[in-house]
Amino acid sequence: MGIVYEKIMAMQVAPVVQTFGPKDCMLYALGVGLGHDPMNEDELAFVYEKNLKVLPTMATVLGYGGSWAREAGIDQVRVVNGEQGFTLHRPLQTGGTLIGQTRILEVVDKGVGKGALIFSERRITDKASGELVATVSQTAFCRGDGGFGGPPRSAPTPTHPIPGRAPDFTCDLSTRPEAALIYRLSGDYNPLHAEPAFARAAGFERPILHGLATFGVSGHALLKTLCGYDPNRLISFGCRFSAPVFPGETIRTEMWRDGSIVSFRARVVERDVIAINNGRAEVR
Repeated sequence: MGIVYEKIMAMQVAPVVQTFGPKDCMLYALGVGLGHDPMNEDELAFVYEKNLKVLPTMATVLGYGGSWAREAGIDQVRVVNGEQGFTLHRPLQTGGTLIGQTRILEVVDKGVGKGALIFSERRITDKASGELVATVSQTAFCRGDGGFGGPPRSAPTPTHPIPGRAPDFTCDLSTRPEAALIYRLSGDYNPLHAEPAFARAAGFERPILHGLATFGVSGHALLKTLCGYDPNRLISFGCRFSAPVFPGETIRTEMWRDGSIVSFRARVVERDVIAINNGRAEVR
């Protein structure tokens, strides 16, 4: 089918109403690796209902509806997450009903064989009060959809620079072999992360970990290292995805702190490959 530029830019994405509760919060935390050590009470607070805390990175899976991507004609086999970010306007609660409203900001045609970029933004509001809870940004890299005749980008996307000095902090967190199978239960059912045949068709030797799961692991690393596991201290978090991670690998998050701004990147320890780059977070 393919992308039709005028159609996708004119899309009115239907709002998504989502009711969630403590079980969803705990499942998300398990999906990004918390609870590996049942004796670690800092992590237990996110995966056990007593005095439950919510990971800030859970904002990325709230109020999301992916059907618009299929309606836009995107090749679902070859689409991957290019960039992701969020800003929290208030701490996430352990439950409630939220409304997610997505809008397409820009579509860039990189050319035949080079893919396309779709920039979108999702505003998440509390249904009861109308209060803005979070703003989530995303860039989808549609590897199979270049050359549809859309405009190229007039200027490169600005990226947050990583300091030239050695990291101020590092944090290694392992992922479980079944991590993608747990994480997908938070709403991303793309078979790329579950079916070996589908992964091979997409050009990977085996199912890969969701980019947003890697994102969540790095968020955990920052929360652990710089926020004392206090989710209220993380205001915003965003990055660019640069390489896939396979479930079972170890993710080393490297962090540089300059006042309230934290620069970060994530490296796959076993292969010495940078999976997340140009990360920027703001902490209280």
